Amino acid sequence: MAKPLAGQAALISGGSRGIGAAVARRLAEAGADVMVMYRTSRKAAEEVVRSCREQGVRALAEQGDVRVYEDVERVARHASLYFGHLSLLIHCAGVAGKGLVQDADDEEYDRVMDTHVRGAFHLVRAALPKLLARRYGRIILLSSIWGEAGGSGEVLYSAAKGAINGLTRALAKELAPSGISVNAVAPGAIRTDMLTEQLSEEEMDELAERIPAGRLGTPEDVASLICHLCLPESGYITGQVIHVNGGWYP
Repeated sequence: MAKPLAGQAALISGGSRGIGAAVARRLAEAGADVMVMYRTSRKAAEEVVRSCREQGVRALAEQGDVRVYEDVERVARHASLYFGHLSLLIHCAGVAGKGLVQDADDEEYDRVMDTHVRGAFHLVRAALPKLLARRYGRIILLSSIWGEAGGSGEVLYSAAKGAINGLTRALAKELAPSGISVNAVAPGAIRTDMLTEQLSEEEMDELAERIPAGRLGTPEDVASLICHLCLPESGYITGQVIHVNGGWYP
């Protein structure tokens, strides 16, 4: 099997489950070494690492909170030291919003915005010197359909993902002369823990009926696109927010 990402090293936040775990496995299949960053799910992260190592690559799991810069800097430094370099950065860590905006408080605002937006800033800030040193890199930030369409009952989450879209477009312009591409991937309805914790099976079936593709997406659907954006030949794709939603635009 071809290994188009052989020699690349990836840092994936939120890599212990859902889309992040699927990304780690997909990049390992393509030959990349993988650092799985997790906040609380140590056992799940270690299982992801085990499956990555079965692909013949180096893989590590390390605990850290993307909201805390010292954590992120430590994980990025350890990844670079262990793999010898760092070339791929994927921000998948995320949390769902809780309820209507009038029920939210400053603590909820900080929880959502800090995980998605401050977390992205921390990861880029920590990893960028390593990418600039090689004048090569791929940065992919996880956005959402709600970042452009907006979601009722998902106001803070929508605002955070909208900020990710703006960060992506601006950062892409800033880093393109250095050989570093920056893109966002915006999933629609993907069957992950985040979705199943919010909707019943009946509600998910009803949602699938509204999607032209006739089904919910899978983490692997998203991971496939992210892997493509990580390829060396994908460098001219930058500053884009690319949707993976089965044709569903609410």
